[in-house]
Amino acid sequence: MEDKLREIKKILIISSDANLREVLNFCFDGWGYEVFLESTLSPTINHIKKISPDVIIIDVQSARKSQLEICRVLKDDFTTALIPIITIINKRQLRQQLLNIRQGIDDYLIKPPDPLDLRIRIEMAMKRSLYSFRSSPLTGLPAGRLIEETLDQRIKQVGSFSFGHLDIDNFKYFNDVYGYLKGDRVIKHTAYMLYTVIRKFGNENDFIGHIGGDDFVFITSIDKYQIVASSFIQLFDRVIPFHYRPLDRKQGFIIARDRAHKIKQIPLMSISVAIVNKTKEGEFKNVIEINEKAAEIKRYLKTMSGSKFMADRREVKSGKGFGPQFNKDKTRTKLEYKPLGQVLLEKNLINPQQLDEALKIHWEKGVVLGEIIKELGLLKDKELKEVLDLQGGTGRE
Repeated sequence: MEDKLREIKKILIISSDANLREVLNFCFDGWGYEVFLESTLSPTINHIKKISPDVIIIDVQSARKSQLEICRVLKDDFTTALIPIITIINKRQLRQQLLNIRQGIDDYLIKPPDPLDLRIRIEMAMKRSLYSFRSSPLTGLPAGRLIEETLDQRIKQVGSFSFGHLDIDNFKYFNDVYGYLKGDRVIKHTAYMLYTVIRKFGNENDFIGHIGGDDFVFITSIDKYQIVASSFIQLFDRVIPFHYRPLDRKQGFIIARDRAHKIKQIPLMSISVAIVNKTKEGEFKNVIEINEKAAEIKRYLKTMSGSKFMADRREVKSGKGFGPQFNKDKTRTKLEYKPLGQVLLEKNLINPQQLDEALKIHWEKGVVLGEIIKELGLLKDKELKEVLDLQGGTGRE
């Protein structure tokens, strides 16, 4: 990713201030950027699209309010939405102008700007934009290209690692029966659980990513993959059933059409985790080889029901972790545990819409659910404490 940032970048500078344009052009041209100068804002975005800048710098003081609408237009257009817009603004006009264009800018500097400060802001903005472009819009986790680059770096580095590929079994059927909104909630919840498990049982430099759909990956050390995979499976099996209606959850299946369009009883969602271990130098030449190995293991796991994980047998020494490992805690999971949100619903202390709002913040921000419930004013401290005491939990799920 850093190599991409070092490529020649296009900067569009829009200002009626000739001196400012000259100074910024001199500095950024000298720093190796390709600079485009405009004295006024174009009434349409077609000209900007032709330039295809990596960053747009707008001198707010020299632009009329009507012209500043271009900021919002750029953000509303799919082809230009990710281009960072940095404004240069007079301190005396800061509050007024920012209120006018608050929906369309990414950053600002007080005029006259220090070119070096502006360069730093530009580099940071491009990095954020690049990460945003290469991240999953649903979970915010690194997506395809970032996953590939990170895995490639690990292959080239000295040392061993474990690569895990997670796939949610029967997710398609859940999505078909319950709809994509509830399917999105399952994906967000899965991302949060993976983050929680890695944070608790993994290492500081471990990596998690969202390939897309119901596929996730993680990279950890070889001594951690078993505790990470088994802990994630237990957590997944414990809470995912509560995404189903009570009847479906109780009977353990839903009625749906399979790929042959035949009506079948489809088991509740489970998880398959394929592990590939790099134990020595030169074991894998590239990312493709690791992905092919993970796909081979995943195909085998998919022939079995229930949540399970397995490492490539040729990679595992001393027989430890040999063959698929299943969740051994199913009975207690199904009969005893209820997450905080479910308890609150059953006691009619909150409604489904309120729970959805709280869970969205919980999964996206990582704030304890109980704290969110209080912040939203849905329950008071005393009421929440009584529920937590009954649940025997901390409000984290």
